[in-house]
Amino acid sequence: MSKDIKDIDVLIIGASASGLMCAIEAGKRGRRVIVLDHANKAGKKILMSGGGRCNFTNMNIDSSNFISHNAHFCKSALSRYTQWDFIAMVNDYHVPYHERDLGKLFCDDSAKDILNMLLDECKKAKVNIRLNSNVKAIKQHDDQSFFIESSQGKFKATSLIIACGGLSIPKMCASPLGYKVAEQFGHKIWPTMPGLVPFTLHTHDKDKLETLSGISVECTVSNERTQFSENILFTHRGLSGPAILQISSYWKAGEAVNVNLLPDFDVADYIRARQEKQPSIKLKTLLIEWLPKRLVLALFETVLLDLPLQELSKLRIKEIAERCHHWNIKPNGTEGYRTAEVTLGGVDCNELSSKTMESNKVNGLYFIGEVVDVTGWLGGYNFQWAWSSGWCAGQVV
Repeated sequence: MSKDIKDIDVLIIGASASGLMCAIEAGKRGRRVIVLDHANKAGKKILMSGGGRCNFTNMNIDSSNFISHNAHFCKSALSRYTQWDFIAMVNDYHVPYHERDLGKLFCDDSAKDILNMLLDECKKAKVNIRLNSNVKAIKQHDDQSFFIESSQGKFKATSLIIACGGLSIPKMCASPLGYKVAEQFGHKIWPTMPGLVPFTLHTHDKDKLETLSGISVECTVSNERTQFSENILFTHRGLSGPAILQISSYWKAGEAVNVNLLPDFDVADYIRARQEKQPSIKLKTLLIEWLPKRLVLALFETVLLDLPLQELSKLRIKEIAERCHHWNIKPNGTEGYRTAEVTLGGVDCNELSSKTMESNKVNGLYFIGEVVDVTGWLGGYNFQWAWSSGWCAGQVV
């Protein structure tokens, strides 16, 4: 072998959450590991996640919290390396964290605590991380080893792991490289699209609602396939907030989503009850007890809002309740990969081992993390998939 080609056991493309976890586990087994990444820092998405606090996992991990064309694929990895395993590592490093709504775990201080923990583990495992490294070519030799040419040198590796993520958040150095490698080696790629992403609105809705920018409302957002009960946030571009981001991963272009602005009680029953007790108060007075005033003014006509409750017919009350419980809005689209937290679609799970993440087509080739057709909900699920899939590959490469 040429002297300018470095012979190693494991080459990982992507110093991502999954890539670092895989590197740690392979290094612990005494494997010679090199991680290549074209960014100038390792774990960039870790650092920016959770508003800089890193929502690193969730207390309630279950396979039903993931989207894939193969709903069963993620089960093995998630059961073999669980949220409790990652939490144990966090505890070993005395990283302070707290639990928020719906089981989300965040760092108390900074996402740097999680990244520094992973980099420290890499150092202990003698993992070599090379940044600012662009992959130029990948080939597989007759002996099934891989030849990788990069701006940081040439390498021969027994195992090649693709951990370079999806297309979301290009400013974090997102790249299509993982999909290109998969296609090069004959893998099927499910069409990719932005997930966990804000909606944009048609002009008529945007003009009507842009004055609501900054308003947040707890509600239930649904379509024909699923629903989420969290808050929505009105922005100057459209709709965001946890409930919107969640439903966006299940949204299809051209369809409307239903927003129940008051999911906790029956609006019609409440109006009728108040009609008897306070017949002279205006509808507007009643509605702003429940909803932000600016939202009420945007959703209902002024003439209607100025009516006293005693003048509301049964039909009017039904229509008011319908607007509160079934506000249908048809997005124009999404904000795209620019702000999407994840990429839907990716390498077909049916062509990978659910136990090891190894390709069923090419010995020694592995795909982990976001590049695979497994996408989690908002709330730490995608990081757990990264930890779990990376750990599984790290046991065998």
